[in-house]
Amino acid sequence: MTRVDFYISPSQAADANLKLACRIAEKAYSKNNRVYLHAQDPQQAKQLDDLLWVFRDGSFVPHCQTDDEHLAQAQVVIGCDELPDIAPDVLINLANEVPNFFTRFERVAEIVSGSEPARNIARSRFKFYRERGYPLETHELNS
Repeated sequence: MTRVDFYISPSQAADANLKLACRIAEKAYSKNNRVYLHAQDPQQAKQLDDLLWVFRDGSFVPHCQTDDEHLAQAQVVIGCDELPDIAPDVLINLANEVPNFFTRFERVAEIVSGSEPARNIARSRFKFYRERGYPLETHELNS
């Protein structure tokens, strides 16, 4: 059964969720997991694509977007629509809704910013998972 972790950032900065998603993707990649970063829209997918190269000095997270010719070989993929024909282990969700394909993953990381509107949207996703019996963990981050 898919395990779901909610990562709650205290920051309300516009790019805080993206940086947190990059950190989680880096950690999953370092453990040899295949990762799918599910963005809210194409603009956010592009921001993630750019940020994964520079979010931390010395970091290297090879990745591509779903329309890339190297998709089949990529260990970290970014998209915002339906899941392409790949088999990743970890879903990092930055969208407001629960993706309908989340059950294809061993783990789901739900990213939540510190703003009250974002927390309210995340509460509905939490309730969705809880009502269906998925194991849930919440991680309140300090920075």
